[in-house]
Amino acid sequence: MKLSSCISAVLIAQFFLGNLFAQESKIIQIRQAGGSKQDQEQYPDANILFKTDSKRVILYHEGALIESDQAFFYSKKNYFKAIGDVVFTQGDSLRMTCNTIEYNGETKIALAQGNVYLERPDMNLRTQILNLDRINEKAFYNTPGVIVDSTSTLTSNQGQYFMNQKKYRFISDVTINNPDYTVNSEQLDYFTESNQAYLYGNSKIEGKTYTVLCERGFYDTEREKGIFKQNATLYYDNKIIRGDSLYFESDRNYAAATKNISIVDTLNNSIITGHYGEIFKEKDSAIITRRAMAVNIIDQDSLFIHADTLVATGPEEKRILRAYYDVRILKSDIRGRSDSLYLDESIGLTKLLKKPLTKQQVQVFTEQDNNQKNPVLWFDKSQMTGNEIQLLSNTQTRKLDSLKIDGNVFIIEKDTLSEDGYQQIKGGILRGAFKESKLDNVVITKNTEMVYYLYNDEDLQLIGIDKTTCSALKMEFFDGQIDAITFLVSPNGDVYPEEELPKNERTLKGFIWRIDQRPETIEDLFDENDREEQFPEILKFQYPKEENTFTKKSQN
Repeated sequence: MKLSSCISAVLIAQFFLGNLFAQESKIIQIRQAGGSKQDQEQYPDANILFKTDSKRVILYHEGALIESDQAFFYSKKNYFKAIGDVVFTQGDSLRMTCNTIEYNGETKIALAQGNVYLERPDMNLRTQILNLDRINEKAFYNTPGVIVDSTSTLTSNQGQYFMNQKKYRFISDVTINNPDYTVNSEQLDYFTESNQAYLYGNSKIEGKTYTVLCERGFYDTEREKGIFKQNATLYYDNKIIRGDSLYFESDRNYAAATKNISIVDTLNNSIITGHYGEIFKEKDSAIITRRAMAVNIIDQDSLFIHADTLVATGPEEKRILRAYYDVRILKSDIRGRSDSLYLDESIGLTKLLKKPLTKQQVQVFTEQDNNQKNPVLWFDKSQMTGNEIQLLSNTQTRKLDSLKIDGNVFIIEKDTLSEDGYQQIKGGILRGAFKESKLDNVVITKNTEMVYYLYNDEDLQLIGIDKTTCSALKMEFFDGQIDAITFLVSPNGDVYPEEELPKNERTLKGFIWRIDQRPETIEDLFDENDREEQFPEILKFQYPKEENTFTKKSQN
């Protein structure tokens, strides 16, 4: 019998025997070969299949066809190694080419090596070594790989592809390149159907107008939106936004942050902190609440502003900060309280405002009740209140320039030499000036009244209590205290010996000493409603169910 006839007989026998026992033992089938031989010395128990000019080697196993130039088939082990322009196909869903492939029919694991190129309807993959686990429907590689889908190119040093989930898992130096953004991560899970990426480890997303850093996160690559956690930072619209959780949506020009947030305005040299914040880029606005605090630099000194809610609006060069509900301010030489605050850095204006009174309050409030509701500032030892307080700064030097108080002006300073005495001045309008960032002098006009304790310069003995009314007066300050008072329009009053002036006449109508409201430290800016533990994490998401991490190369 001729050699070619013998080879044909062997192939036919193996083919029919393979078909007979395929369902039971899942034997790899030889569908086609140009010829066959054996070399027991070098390849014991192997059938060496090779191609001819008209036929290539074709093997089949449970829906997979493997075409090659040559194959070493071990029927007892149900295993083969194919080499030379290998093509592996599995129906219409998967096609892979490579230089060599090893395949185990028992484990249904293939090891492809050399210029591996895997194609699926939703992507293609290039790498040098690829393991294909058909039972678990996974492909994994430990050599640098490049995956291209309809919109992006993904590269990594290691990767897995879960075919049934249409999901990739990339590890080590992961990069997604897209015309609109770039993603870098230590580990990234990517779902091709939903275009969703889950980030693990140090990660960075760079878009055309934003940059995101995080250690955990979710990112919708199609819509350019996501949730980011663990050292999450968003660089956006000349702002640096941080928080335990960040949400960002590029199409809406919107970002939100929760828990331990901070928004740094790099152009205006300011920072706002809190536990919940929203940023609206198109409206040039940000809203921060829950332990909200703004820090602005005035005259190389930090001005801390706390309120229930802070709202920053306007473009960078005309940024306006509004604070609502229980405003408290702290600076090295200034303290303050008010219901609301308005700050316009472009013109150097800060306003402290009161809450409008209800009709009932207008009817029943005493002058003291009104003063209790008015905004208050403390300049060193002096307490100043009024219906509205304005601080003006030089926009070039950012130093305090002047002070205005309109309506129900009341200045109180504790007399340090008496047990219960207070220096007091009230009027309708106050205008003050600063010198070297210190309050230098003020002029008070309109129905001005004064109670002032006078002492002998030599022995500091009390001379008497000056109780005077006039149309206007000027006060000068030195070292944070009232130093001199000058009556500008004819005064009317007298100096009374202490024993001749009853105690109830030693305070002006509406007197209220609010020292217990004065914040001394940053912690004093907050109260029980600002406890950190009462603010739960708002932005939550769950990672998909974890898969086992990378499988080692299959062993035959």
